[in-house]
Amino acid sequence: MTILTADSRALSSPRRRLLPLWIATAVYAFLLIAGDRLLNDPDTLWQVTIGQWIIDNHAVPQVDVYSFTMAGQPWISTQWLAQMLLAGSTALAGWAGPVVLSAGALALTFGLCAWFLGRRLSDSTTLVFVTVAIALMAPHMLARPHVLAMPVMVAWAGALIAAADRREAPSLWLLPLIALWANLHGGFVLGIALVAPLGLDAALSASPTRRLPLLLRWVLFGVLALIASCANPYGWNAILASQRILSLGQALATITEWAPADFSRIGALEITLLGGLGLALLRGVTLPPLRILMLLGLIHMALSHARNLELLALLAPLIIAAPLARQIGGAETRADAASRSAHGAVAAAMALMIGGTLAFTSLHRFAPQRANSPAAAVTELKKLGAQRVFNDYDFGGYLIASGVAPFIDGRTELYGEQFVVEQNAAVRLRPPDKLFRMLDDYRIDATLLRTGDAATRLLDHLDGWRKVYADDIATIHVRKPGAAQATEPKVDSTN
Repeated sequence: MTILTADSRALSSPRRRLLPLWIATAVYAFLLIAGDRLLNDPDTLWQVTIGQWIIDNHAVPQVDVYSFTMAGQPWISTQWLAQMLLAGSTALAGWAGPVVLSAGALALTFGLCAWFLGRRLSDSTTLVFVTVAIALMAPHMLARPHVLAMPVMVAWAGALIAAADRREAPSLWLLPLIALWANLHGGFVLGIALVAPLGLDAALSASPTRRLPLLLRWVLFGVLALIASCANPYGWNAILASQRILSLGQALATITEWAPADFSRIGALEITLLGGLGLALLRGVTLPPLRILMLLGLIHMALSHARNLELLALLAPLIIAAPLARQIGGAETRADAASRSAHGAVAAAMALMIGGTLAFTSLHRFAPQRANSPAAAVTELKKLGAQRVFNDYDFGGYLIASGVAPFIDGRTELYGEQFVVEQNAAVRLRPPDKLFRMLDDYRIDATLLRTGDAATRLLDHLDGWRKVYADDIATIHVRKPGAAQATEPKVDSTN
């Protein structure tokens, strides 16, 4: 019986090691098939355009060269490397390029997450955590730089947490990861911030004689990580850029991904939090104090801004995996060496993904969401020769990609809190004179707004403005020739 059990475990070991591969393959296949959804965000358009600008000019942006409202103002792109990758893939394969690139990054992300979790937890528990992570992250799975940085984030955090679990300092070989992350996305600041609590956790868990030396090694690693993160075209300013985004205040609430969690309807976050709380109470799960603080910090971030759900989804399981395994049982001990069958499975999966990608992309044409791409309206706008266009926030990316200077776009940190809040209020007529004032102050000669916007319906009846184009997506109004600028225009019921 003992021999049979041992043989069974030996045979199951290769299959267990392949769970991350199966997860990555399934995620990639699903995202490829649903690839158009990855292009739903209007920011993808300006990200690709800026990436192409970087490639063409062999330089990174230092000032705004796209909008007419902020032209020449200081602006840097901490996502420059990811933007180049998106632009390069687009040039190579059209919109299939960013889809494949992003789907691959997400597949690698969940595969890495499963690998780190599988070292501590059983396959079933690992699968539950990964499934919950996918559900939480679904709204933010988009062809944008943050997705390309996710595998690096998981690899960095997973390695740091593993070192803390072993009560050791992280390897210096991890430093290139934080440097890469710093060139892909501004979220690398969180990666540096993780060093302090994990280092303290490792030191407090070590024997008294090892605590101080171990803590000093973590401090050294943190300093080196900070220095390594400055290995980017902007140096220290890349760190300061993240602070500018977080200090946008009320402007963040006007953007869906930066809005706080909404519990008016039952969603994935509420189910996850209530389910986790219920299981903890049922099983009596406990965590070390610093792990509790880190978990609560991630929950707070997710409640504050919807886009931080990905941090909770990916990092929280890694943080609690080791303490959880000690209480509910974990993975069986097994050899690390990969078997021939495992190597064969990897090769087969790669061949399947490459072949499937080539076949599917040859049959399906990917395209950005039509609702954020007012192609016909912009074509008409170009014919009119309008130079100062007041546009809907979501149309900014398409205008940049089309070579038209926008009033506003998704680079919120460039425009600042007051500007973004006022533009949002003007489109929603809160109050109506906000719209009149902006049209006057910025000498607007045309507007490009959503057909259903309150401002659009009001412009239909404003003296001095004329509707020249409308479809189910966008409507264009132009100032009538000779119409005087006015902050309190008259309503013309015959317009």
